[in-house]
Amino acid sequence: MNVLFATSECAPFVKTGGLGDVAGSLPAVLRQKGVDARVILPLYKCIPQEYKDKMRYIDHIYINIGWRSQYAGVFELEHDGCIYYFVDNKFYFNGDKPYDYIHLDCEKFIFFSKAVLSLLPTIGFRPDVINCNDWQTGPIPVFLDTFQDNPFFQGIKTVMTIHNLKFQGRWDFKAIKDVMGISDYYFTSDKLEFYRDANLLKGGMVYANKISTVSETYAGEIQSEEYGEGLHNLLRARSGDLIGIVNGISYTDWDPAKDKMIYKNYTARTVHKNKVENKKKLQEELGLPVDPGKMMIGVVSRLTDQKGFDLVAYKMEQLCEGGAQVVVLGTGDEKYENLFRHYAWKYPDRFSAQIYFSNEMSHKIYAASDAFLMPSRFEPCGLSQLISLRYGTVPIVRETGGLKDTVQPYNEYTGEGTGFSFANYNADEMMNIIWYAMQIYYDRKDEWNNIVDNGMAMDYSWNVSADKYINMYRGLTGIYDEPTPEPAKKKAPAKKTTAKKKTSDFDKNIKADADEATEKAVKSRKEPEIVKVENPFGEEKPAKKTAAKKTTAKKSTEKKTTAKKTTAKKTGKTKK
Repeated sequence: MNVLFATSECAPFVKTGGLGDVAGSLPAVLRQKGVDARVILPLYKCIPQEYKDKMRYIDHIYINIGWRSQYAGVFELEHDGCIYYFVDNKFYFNGDKPYDYIHLDCEKFIFFSKAVLSLLPTIGFRPDVINCNDWQTGPIPVFLDTFQDNPFFQGIKTVMTIHNLKFQGRWDFKAIKDVMGISDYYFTSDKLEFYRDANLLKGGMVYANKISTVSETYAGEIQSEEYGEGLHNLLRARSGDLIGIVNGISYTDWDPAKDKMIYKNYTARTVHKNKVENKKKLQEELGLPVDPGKMMIGVVSRLTDQKGFDLVAYKMEQLCEGGAQVVVLGTGDEKYENLFRHYAWKYPDRFSAQIYFSNEMSHKIYAASDAFLMPSRFEPCGLSQLISLRYGTVPIVRETGGLKDTVQPYNEYTGEGTGFSFANYNADEMMNIIWYAMQIYYDRKDEWNNIVDNGMAMDYSWNVSADKYINMYRGLTGIYDEPTPEPAKKKAPAKKTTAKKKTSDFDKNIKADADEATEKAVKSRKEPEIVKVENPFGEEKPAKKTAAKKTTAKKSTEKKTTAKKTTAKKTGKTKK
């Protein structure tokens, strides 16, 4: 099966958010499972030169965009076992960053989407499925419908993956229509038209064979008016083609046992001993009082309303009352940046604000923190909570989207759970669950350690999610010729390990009983075999003699061995 992953960003070449992580990890895992998955993205100016130097020029064509005929070159690079194609055009991709103003981006990614399809015969790769990602590749399914006169494109299936429904590629109706250069048929209210504008994501959702999102809960949420961003009715109409698959993380990039960016490496076995060393070192580096017993709550995020920081702002004083140290890393809205700077000045012994982004510092915070706060208003999937679980840091989240799917709330009666969660978007609920987590941390340390163990035992690597993508592709294409991937071995939570051992012992006992029953059945079948040797229609006298001989033989044997119950019965008969 051939799959082309069309994306506007891909790690390690260019990355601004979670889409870059997905595009940089998922196709590589798909290849390991027998799928010929390749990635195509724009050749931005901001891609590091070290990668550009390794690229191989393939060819170029010219395509019509509006009234212009635009150059479209294509380069190829093999990196870490995966093949990447880069669409070259200096007019569109020569900026210092991948995204710009929306009216410029719409034309830029309409060109990219048309170039993706137009270059396929040139690169000699015919995909069975094109997996489009977010509005930047939304025009691909629309253009593919206009390419059906060419036999090369007939039968190619498309998947429209929504990473965040809030961003839709919506702009002026006439401008989009002129740039795309396709029939008026496609610009009606049931296709690209959207409240007198044109909507590129909507077009992709209408014409794609399948729509996927990055978590099961989010797939349900976006069908409601609250989360649907105006497209909830379309999503309801296509609910039969809508599927949610939780993202994974790279267990190579995020591995506390081998992470070179953290102070002290640790595993699931040594987490309770070595993780605290990371806390002490980070406290020292950030100028916080070095206290290994003090609970540390970490935050690594964009500082926006979507991430729930309006709730945090409302409860800042209570959060800084002294029960825990709080470390924030990230940039975003100026109001939140200034708010956190103020509290870092006001409470320097319990609040640290790192208003910048550093990959190295994020690793240190994940490894050092005891808990990780994510009170998001909405969260399609979220990766930070998955990284937290990997590093033995207990997530405190709001039950929305991927956060609800991946964080199991702690149950103090059964001992199950990997974190703490609250349901309603309410600052008081958030603060109450933080206090509850602090109570467990300080007063019931064994229970806290059990939550840590449960979280580290979970498997949210791409290995699990890739199998679900393969099943989706197979359902679309009907191609089942790849070897069936081995199911991922999911480690059980620490609490359930004991239960498994008991089940194993129970199975052994059942097997032993079954073997014993089988042995008895075999022995019982030997008796009729002896009887069958004798002729049932023979004379009675010879039969009696034979019986007497057998009795004598048995009696002689019984004298040499210890008396049995059968002997007592037979001797009783003889005396009579």
